[in-house]
Amino acid sequence: MDKHFTVTIHDENGYKQFNVHKFVKKALLYGVAFLLTIALIATGTILYLDHSVDQLQERKEKITDAYTRLQQKNRALKESMQATQASLATKKQELSELSDSLTEIEQLIGLKPLEDASLQERVSTAKLSSSQRATLLQLIPSGSPIAYKGLTSKFGYRIHPTLHKREFHRGSDMKAKMSTPVYATADAIVEWAGYHKKSGFGNLVILEHVYGFKTYYGHLKRVVVKSGQFVKKGTLIAYTGNSGLSNGPHLHYEIRFIHRALNPYYFIKWTQKNYKQIFEKEKKVPWRSLIMATQRLKVVQQTQTQPSSQQEQKSKER
Repeated sequence: MDKHFTVTIHDENGYKQFNVHKFVKKALLYGVAFLLTIALIATGTILYLDHSVDQLQERKEKITDAYTRLQQKNRALKESMQATQASLATKKQELSELSDSLTEIEQLIGLKPLEDASLQERVSTAKLSSSQRATLLQLIPSGSPIAYKGLTSKFGYRIHPTLHKREFHRGSDMKAKMSTPVYATADAIVEWAGYHKKSGFGNLVILEHVYGFKTYYGHLKRVVVKSGQFVKKGTLIAYTGNSGLSNGPHLHYEIRFIHRALNPYYFIKWTQKNYKQIFEKEKKVPWRSLIMATQRLKVVQQTQTQPSSQQEQKSKER
């Protein structure tokens, strides 16, 4: 009886008793304990897995957010690269157009671009600042010597109005009433001032300018400058008239470069606003050399001005 125990079950039908062997009892207890252990392990595993899933979900969300931000940065970078490429293409086109325009200017003024020269170097060579342009227009005949009213006879072949024969007219006859003021068209030394019978110009003024230029003012009524006198651009030099071989009051105006006659009309119309046009119109002048000489003259003037400015500054400090 020691190895058995009795299990009594009471229900509505009465009592029932069962005799169970102790080994079975132990087996049941071990089974229950095992099931409880399994349940605890399963619960712990479920809780651990649930926690791990939450962590993985958080990491997934962080990775998703980071991926989204990275995509946004990539899109922004792509757009920036596209904009940069478009800008570079535009700049490249602008540089190409600038190079073409610079080539045209170089051709106009007689410059031959060097193959190894950079665009900046080419621009520096061809560029004239406002002050350099003013210097060029101050030293080389430019503008009209009288109030411009038009021409009565142009440069080139014509029938001489008094000799009545065909000959080459080396200047331009400008419309003018008697005693119209005549002004120097550039800085110069007066080479001739007086009556010139041989030329037929009557009262004549010849001005000698820099770089090989000369200007002639003929058929004058009265001359107000003297030979050897220095005159600035815009200085009054004479008054128009009808002296010499002339059929009426006007001004005969000539421009010569190294003894070669040039069309004065291009120089009469030459100003700051259209200073490039003469490079295309007048091909007998080596404009490149003149421009380079003007640039060197400007550098010398600046070099001479700087020491004077420094001396004045030192004097003020003392």
